[in-house]
Amino acid sequence: MELLALRQRIAQGENLHTEFKAGPINPDKLAAELTAFANTDGGLLLFGVDDERNIVGVDDVDALARLVDQVAYQNCEPPLTVVQEVVRTEGGPVLVVRIPKGEQRPYRTRRGDYFVRTTSGRRRASRQELLRLFQAAESLFFEETLVLQATVDDLDLRDFDRFCRMFIGESAVDDQQLLKNWRLLKERDGEYHPTLAAILLFGREPQLFLPYAYVTAARILGRDTAGEPVDVKRIDGPLFRIHEDTYRFLKIHLLTPHRIVGFEPEAFPELPETALRETVANALVHRDYTIASPIRVFILDDRVEIRSPGGLPNTVTVERAKSGMAHVLRNAQIYTAFYRAGLVTDTGNGIRRVIRAVEKATGKEPEIRDEGAELVVVLPRNPTIAGEAG
Repeated sequence: MELLALRQRIAQGENLHTEFKAGPINPDKLAAELTAFANTDGGLLLFGVDDERNIVGVDDVDALARLVDQVAYQNCEPPLTVVQEVVRTEGGPVLVVRIPKGEQRPYRTRRGDYFVRTTSGRRRASRQELLRLFQAAESLFFEETLVLQATVDDLDLRDFDRFCRMFIGESAVDDQQLLKNWRLLKERDGEYHPTLAAILLFGREPQLFLPYAYVTAARILGRDTAGEPVDVKRIDGPLFRIHEDTYRFLKIHLLTPHRIVGFEPEAFPELPETALRETVANALVHRDYTIASPIRVFILDDRVEIRSPGGLPNTVTVERAKSGMAHVLRNAQIYTAFYRAGLVTDTGNGIRRVIRAVEKATGKEPEIRDEGAELVVVLPRNPTIAGEAG
């Protein structure tokens, strides 16, 4: 930046894209400034300029530049890349730090705070602003948001202990420490709070904190989802219970005829258990939890539709998902828990397995549609069997 351009920028005063800094630098406050710019529209931090627009200079500009780089990398999540330059003036050197609009928004500080810029400085992002940032960026971090209204008492530690014993084995650390190690429990101002993922996985009543995190399941006669349901259930609780109860609802309304093989009857379900379980699991672990809408499951005469809030994650297309070429996680912690429970694999081939299993059972390939607000998976029913349903 040329000296003239610097003076012109200073003359305009502080605004949405410009902030002046003079005096001692606090790393936490600096991280807040950097993330606020990155979360909004980018901008400039001018070190060596006071609030009255006077150039006072920087005593040790090299040390300050190193500090800025260190804070941008270590105190911001994800790490930020900033561009710095020194402008020499009569009042002393001014360090110009250019923060671009972030490509991995939203950014947060190491303390877990999200900030945005305003015309008069910065402030913590409101819930609505944060949701918009997550939706726009299709970020992986929403599930890591602290639920500040909740405490450890809102988690069912006995349920968590059963999960660990069944799928992890004995541990040398207690449950709360393991939750901290897995980043499901984090400290804020001296108190520990569960993350959104912890509440969804092991909360006593997850819907108290995320009211729309449930499944609406309906059996509708005919082939039109606008028809009157003959059975409808709201399925809530922690995610593992939702998974099991949704599968149970499907089993109630899908037929399982028996054929005599040898001297014993053998079950031949119209849709394979593995395909149903994996499709429901995918909906729970990959849905967009920033969208205030439940997962919807419709059982019709000719098909099963599972509608999950949010389209495919960024860079993923229907074709890439079906081929197994894309494996992008929207909710990594939730996915990891389901992986530990053996409900999903970590190969990215789950959709391919569902397609093959359903095609073998029905002779038809499942349909997958990305409708933007929803991802729709359609599992065709076997017409020779489903015609008897109702």
